[in-house]
Amino acid sequence: MQQVAFVTYSGLPALSAPDRLAADALADAGVTVTPASWDDESVDWTAFDAVVVRSTWDYWTRADEFGAWIDARGLDGTALWNPAPLLRWNMDKAYLLDLEAAGIPIVPTAWARRGQPLAAILAERGWDRAVVKPCVSGSGAGTWVVRGAPTAAQEQALARTIAAGGAMVQPFIAQVVDPGEWSLVFLGGRFSHAVVKRPARGEFRVQIEHGGSADAALPPPHLVEAAERVLACVEHPWLYARVDGCEVDGRFLLMELEMLEPSLFLDRHPTAAHRFAAAIRTAIGSETGVLSR
Repeated sequence: MQQVAFVTYSGLPALSAPDRLAADALADAGVTVTPASWDDESVDWTAFDAVVVRSTWDYWTRADEFGAWIDARGLDGTALWNPAPLLRWNMDKAYLLDLEAAGIPIVPTAWARRGQPLAAILAERGWDRAVVKPCVSGSGAGTWVVRGAPTAAQEQALARTIAAGGAMVQPFIAQVVDPGEWSLVFLGGRFSHAVVKRPARGEFRVQIEHGGSADAALPPPHLVEAAERVLACVEHPWLYARVDGCEVDGRFLLMELEMLEPSLFLDRHPTAAHRFAAAIRTAIGSETGVLSR
């Protein structure tokens, strides 16, 4: 019987509810899924036929440790999905620079420099309302909005974020609120399903943790094609990906390419979990990956 590990974290060592759907689908195919926290030193990761990073939802608070864990899996022969070099690349949102250089339209972004005032960034860009994000983060952690002239507290918050690992500043995209932000999920190299995410009233973050919603939706073909162009720029094999963005003035602007531990919204489509299970079964034993550039 084949053995697969779904990588979790100590705060939630068991499988998330959507991942249990995939585990059940794998069990039906004779594959056993074991949840294992990434920082559990007793785990022999090489003993599994595939190790799938799923809910490592503390990695941004322990970035150095998690990065070392990824590096170790890249060296010890673990069948890690997504592969270690891709996870490392995707940990820091500076990967957006690579995608932009490859011709992918991204949300306009200012990469804050140490000692650079937020007021200067906003004035240079002409932004009256902007979103500040850590370069290494997840679930909207450490993300906040500035309106008009920054306060002294906001300037200090930016400086702390830069010192902690880097910060990015982007204009507030009204389309995130209405009609919403698209998340297009790809499994095993193919488009699987999509959701539209919207923030709660009075909030700007779309994540469920902040009261946001995620509703199943059928994206128009041109959005799927735009997401496929993003993924064509990825240089490593991959098992799963989520392409997040908004359509602004008829053009899809990439907000994030999630290839580390994204929610795949497996519970939002009746066959998504089975497609994920099929992709994992294909990945088992693969040396070239599910999809290569």
